[in-house]
Amino acid sequence: MPIALDEIDRRILRVLQSDGRITVVDLAERIGLSPTPCKRRVQRLEETGLISGYVAKIDRKASGFGVTAFVSVELERSDAADVERFQKAAAGIEEVVTGMLMTGSQDFLLEVLVRDLEEYEQVLQYKLMKIPGVRNVRTQFALRKFVERARIP
Repeated sequence: MPIALDEIDRRILRVLQSDGRITVVDLAERIGLSPTPCKRRVQRLEETGLISGYVAKIDRKASGFGVTAFVSVELERSDAADVERFQKAAAGIEEVVTGMLMTGSQDFLLEVLVRDLEEYEQVLQYKLMKIPGVRNVRTQFALRKFVERARIP
């Protein structure tokens, strides 16, 4: 169940989504609150799970991962055990950075990061296609990213 947020909480979240390394003192100043209540609010947002963590954003190309593939996977059967088995196996593939259970004709959509097409071929043949119950795999390659938001609206 979503927690109730007031305008101060929303301001805190907007600032933290753009700068997760900001100090409590600077955050408090930016939102117009003193540091102690600001810190308590941030802690409450963390404790309720609304703030689920802080990470460093790594540039994919600069780190050598120049190819992003979106992989649609269809299973032979979509019963609970098969879905769970696939999810567990796909989550264990390091190159899979996002996995979503989907509606429609495809059961899963995976975002896969690799250095080049040869590496993708290895992931496809020796990892994805080896998962029991996979019926069909369709791949689309991203040409370029034109929008990416680390924040929620």
